Amino acid sequence: MAGSTMLTLPNLLTLSRIFAVPLLVALLWFPGWELGYGLGFALYCLMGITDYFDGYLARAKGTVSRLGVFLDPIADKIMVAAVILMLVGTRHEPASIQGLHIIPALVILLREIAVSGLREFLAGLKETVSIPVSKLAKWKTTLQIVALGALILAGAFPHYAFIKQTGIVTLWGAAILTVITGWDYLRVGLKHMD
Repeated sequence: MAGSTMLTLPNLLTLSRIFAVPLLVALLWFPGWELGYGLGFALYCLMGITDYFDGYLARAKGTVSRLGVFLDPIADKIMVAAVILMLVGTRHEPASIQGLHIIPALVILLREIAVSGLREFLAGLKETVSIPVSKLAKWKTTLQIVALGALILAGAFPHYAFIKQTGIVTLWGAAILTVITGWDYLRVGLKHMD
């Protein structure tokens, strides 16, 4: 029975995102490799599409599983963390995140870690504590996806400065919403702490 739960199409799509992260990192590894960044952007978009469809298919077919609920946010966090680390680490214009723009990247990474820890804490409580995803959190995710995608695309098209500017503006927007939604999660969690 566990094997059939593991091999549902939604779970396979989620696993494909996790296994695609090393390839995405490899494509973003070489600063100035425009083709690599172009292929990285295509892979990033494909990973985003699978993220949408794994959840949609699981709900539509009634195959939402505990494994899927566990893996889906992990796949998202691994992808986001890997892209941010590559864009900060390359120190290559125009795709890299440099200077003050490292602040929103750090805010996003730290919030992901904090919320994961909070969810783990709340899961260990005797009573069930639900933290629903708000509309603001969905906007945060959307801005984050657009920001990282634009920054990857900027590496493929270095002569179009507006692409990087779009990435930077949406990265700051995502960071602001990250702080707001992170505080919302923390307030719910604090109510259940001694």
